Amino acid sequence: MANEANPLIALSDAMAEAVEKAGASTLLVEARRRMPASGIAYASDLVLTADHVVEREEDIRLVLPDGSQRSASLAGRDSGNDLALLRLSEAGLSPAQAAARPARVGQLALALGRPSTEGIQASLGVVSALGGPVRTGRGGLLEQYIRTDTIPYPGFSGGPLIDANGGVLGLNTSGLAHGGIALTIPVGLAWQVAEALRRHGRVRRGYLGIRSQPTALPAVQQQALGREQPSGLLLVGIEEGSPAMQAGLMVGDILVSLAGEPLTDPDDLLVRLAGEMVGQSVPLEVLRGGQPVKIAVRIGERK
Repeated sequence: MANEANPLIALSDAMAEAVEKAGASTLLVEARRRMPASGIAYASDLVLTADHVVEREEDIRLVLPDGSQRSASLAGRDSGNDLALLRLSEAGLSPAQAAARPARVGQLALALGRPSTEGIQASLGVVSALGGPVRTGRGGLLEQYIRTDTIPYPGFSGGPLIDANGGVLGLNTSGLAHGGIALTIPVGLAWQVAEALRRHGRVRRGYLGIRSQPTALPAVQQQALGREQPSGLLLVGIEEGSPAMQAGLMVGDILVSLAGEPLTDPDDLLVRLAGEMVGQSVPLEVLRGGQPVKIAVRIGERK
């Protein structure tokens, strides 16, 4: 009875159970010369890990939670988001379960890793910040990130950040920020990239063929738009034969939204063009001569 009434023991037991649950989907990944890293079972035959720990595309060795070994090959990679998808030679994994709710600042979280055959390892902390988009040290744009005060032990890259129920909040990596600072890629974004890698072997990124710069929108232009929007993208160049030229965009137009989402800086545009928008006809909104104009454009693919 004393143990049942002790909230610290109850919390400790809950955390241990969460580690056990998520540990069943956390693997050892041996794909580089130095120490192994970790990975998350995305499907019964697919493992999501950090791209920077995959230094070879063949002869990749995985150690499963039960200690058995499997060989794997590279199914796809996205260096900008530091994610890689590995395909096992045979199925049999227990796929990880995403957390029921997104990460919240202040909540308890556990970073897990399986960097050795000795078993799962864990580090407890709290979610200290949520942010994004942010430019990464790998030349990409991370749409969202989670920062925690968990300790990123060696080999934890590619492993999960989990909540107190064992649900995956995201994938941990030290390969995005300068100086090896660990960040967590939220599970929604990580799973989205994993699915793109599963289907295409890469992340398809949209292309308009414009050069732009942020410009402030005075009150009269915001009034014409019918909403508050402090800035847009002034088009200063349009590539010959590009989707933007084919749609009739002009130098001097101010791009203010894409598919109904406001655009206030170039990073907004890059985020909106990611994903499955390639090849689709979507509405753009521009200010032309101070008045809003809607134009349909078919999104190209950046090569």
